[in-house]
Amino acid sequence: MYRIISTPASKFRQFRRLRSRAQTATEEEHAFQILWRYQILDPDSDIVAYWNRVFLVTSLLALFVDPLYFFLPTVGGPACLQADPGLRIIVTILRSFADLFYVLHMLMKFRTAFVAPNSRVFGRGELVMDARQIAMRYLKSDFVIDLAATIPLPQIVIWLVIPASRNARTNHANNTLALFVLIQYVPRLFLIFPLTQRIQKTTGVIAKTPWIGAAYNLVLYMLASHVTGATWYLSSIGRQFNCWKTQCEQENRSHTLSCFSSYLDCNSLNLPDRQYWLNITRVISRCDAKSKINIKYKFGMFADAFLNDVVTSNFKERYFYCLWWGLRNLSSYGQNLDTTTYLPETLFCIILCIAGLVLFSLLIGNMQTYLQSMTVRLEEWRIRKRDTEEWMRHRQLPPNLQERVRRFVQYKWLATRGVNEEAILLSLPLDLRREIQHHLCLSLVRRVPFFSQMDDQLLDAICERLVSSLSTEGTYIFREGDPVDEMLFIIRGQLESSTTNGGRSGFFNSITLRPGDFCGEELLTWALMPNSTLNLPSSTRTVKALSEVEAFALQAEDLKFVASQFKRLHSKKLQHAFRYYSHQWRTWGACFIQAAWRRYQKRKATRELSLKEGLYYMALPERDGSGNYEDYEIGESSGNVKKVQNLGATVLASKFAANTKKGNHKLQGSDPVPQLFKPDEPDFSVDHEV
Repeated sequence: MYRIISTPASKFRQFRRLRSRAQTATEEEHAFQILWRYQILDPDSDIVAYWNRVFLVTSLLALFVDPLYFFLPTVGGPACLQADPGLRIIVTILRSFADLFYVLHMLMKFRTAFVAPNSRVFGRGELVMDARQIAMRYLKSDFVIDLAATIPLPQIVIWLVIPASRNARTNHANNTLALFVLIQYVPRLFLIFPLTQRIQKTTGVIAKTPWIGAAYNLVLYMLASHVTGATWYLSSIGRQFNCWKTQCEQENRSHTLSCFSSYLDCNSLNLPDRQYWLNITRVISRCDAKSKINIKYKFGMFADAFLNDVVTSNFKERYFYCLWWGLRNLSSYGQNLDTTTYLPETLFCIILCIAGLVLFSLLIGNMQTYLQSMTVRLEEWRIRKRDTEEWMRHRQLPPNLQERVRRFVQYKWLATRGVNEEAILLSLPLDLRREIQHHLCLSLVRRVPFFSQMDDQLLDAICERLVSSLSTEGTYIFREGDPVDEMLFIIRGQLESSTTNGGRSGFFNSITLRPGDFCGEELLTWALMPNSTLNLPSSTRTVKALSEVEAFALQAEDLKFVASQFKRLHSKKLQHAFRYYSHQWRTWGACFIQAAWRRYQKRKATRELSLKEGLYYMALPERDGSGNYEDYEIGESSGNVKKVQNLGATVLASKFAANTKKGNHKLQGSDPVPQLFKPDEPDFSVDHEV
C-alpha cells in the first residue's frame, strides 16, 4: 500500500545547476551595475589613454564619412537629378556605426574624474571622484558640443524629414541634407582639437613613431582634400540645376512652353508630359557644358565635372576624381582654376586658396619635423664628425693619430647611435636607475669569475656604479707607472697586458686578457687598504687594446664605496679568488716559482761542487808543496795522521768558501728571472674598532 519511491539524486542536479547558473548570471549583472555605478576612471590611466586614441581614429573616419552624403545626387537622365539609393544605405550604416562611438565617448566622460582647479598649486592636483560633481561639470562644459556632434541629423533628414515633406524633390533634398551635414560637421571637427591636446597631455605625443606622426598629418591633409572635392562636386550639381531652373523660368515667362520644376526630378522621367517637353525644350542645349556654341551660361571652375562626365559616372569614379581635384587644387592653391563672376564661385576659390596655403604649409612643416626627428642623431653625428675633422686639420695632427680618432668616433656611433646613456640614467629616480643597471649589468658581471664568488648584495652595489667604456684597436688604457683611476671588466674584445717590472732590463711579461678578465686590480688593492692615501696607485702593467673592446668601468670613488662592502666578508674565499684571477698575482707567482727553482738549482750545484772538492782533497797528503809525491807507509804513527787531517779540513773550508762566493757572483750575473716585488695584498678582514 505504501511504496517508497527512490529517485537518484543525479536527476535533480541539472535543476540545481540551472538554478546556480541563473543565480550566477544575476550576480554578474548586479556586479556590473555596481561597477558602472561606482567605477570612476583616472584621466591619466591606460584605459582612458587607449580609448582616446581609439576615439581619435573613429572621429577621423566619421569626418571622412560625412562628406559622402554630397555624392548622393547624380544626373540620372537628360535635365534631371536623382539620389543614389545604394550609396544612401551604405553611408547611413557607416554613419550610424560612427555615431555609436560618439555615444560611448559621452558615457566615458560621465565616468572620468577631473582635477580640481583649486588643487593645482603644486604637483598634479587632487582628483575629484564624485560622480555627481563629474556629471555637473560635464553638463556645464562640453555636453552641448558632444550632443550636437552625436545626434544622427543626416539619417533623420534622409529617412524621416525629406520623405514626409511636401516639396520632396531631389534638389530640395540635397540642399537640406547639405545644410545639416555642414552644421554638424563643425562640432565634429571641433572635437578633434581638444582630444588631441588631451592625448598630448596624457602621453606626451600623438604618434609614438615619426612615421605614424607623418602619416597622421598626411591623413589630415587628405581629409581636407576629400571635403574640398565633395563640396566641389555638390556645387557642380547645384550649378547645373540652377542653369536648368533659369532656362525653365525663361520659357515660362515667354509663354511658349510650360516648364514645371518637377520635370527636373528623375522621378518624372517617364511621364508623357515630360517626354513632350523634352522634345521641344531648349534647356538641355543651353545648359550643356560640352557645347561651345550658343552658351550664355558659364560654368567656370565646375565645367570639369561635366566635360569629364563626372556627374553621370558611378560612385568610385566620381569619388576618386573629386579627391584628386581637391588634392590638386589645395596643393596648387587654386592657381589653375578658371572662375566666373558668379559670387559663390569666387568665394569658394578664395577660401580654397587660403586653406590650401595654410594646410600645405602645415603639412610640409609637420612632416619635415617628424621625418627630421628620425635622422636628428645622424645629423648631429655628421656635424660632430665634420667639426672633429676640421679641428684635426687645424691642429695638424699626424695621419696615424687622425685615423685612430676617426675609428673611435665611428665605433662609438655604431655602439651607442649617438645616445648619451649616462644622461638618461641620471635623469631617472634612484630606484628605477638601480633596476635598470641590475638588468643591464648583472648577467654580464656574473661572467667575471672574480665576481661569481660574491653574493647578490655586493653585485647590486657594483652594478649601480658601473659605466660603459669603449676602446678601439691600439688604444692604451693603462701605461706602466701612470695612476690607475678605474678598474675595467671586459665584456667583448681582447687586451694585451705587459710589464717590465719597473723598467728593469732583461725582464718582460705579457698576457692576453679576454672577456671575463679584468685589469686595474691595483685600484682594488688600494681601495681595500685600511689607511689608503688620497693618491691613486700606480699601474704595474701596460694595457693595450688588441681589438675593439667593450667593457664596464668602476671608478676610484665608486670602488672605494664598494670596498667598504667587501670588508664585511669573514672568509678567505674572496681573497683566494682575487689572487687566483689577478694577472698581477699570477705574474708574481710565476716569477716567485722561477726564482725558487733557480735557488734550488744553485744550492744543488754548490753541494755537488763541495762534494767533489772534498774527494779531491783526500789525495793531497801524497804530494808536497812543490807538487812532488813522497813515499811513506800507512802504518805511521797516529800523531802524524791527525796532523794531516786537521790541515786538510782547513784547506777544504777555505776552498769551499772561495768557490761558493765565486758561484754566487756567477749566478747573480746570469739569472734570467730577477727578483719581482710581491704585490700589495688587499685587506679583506674586518676592522673591529671599539
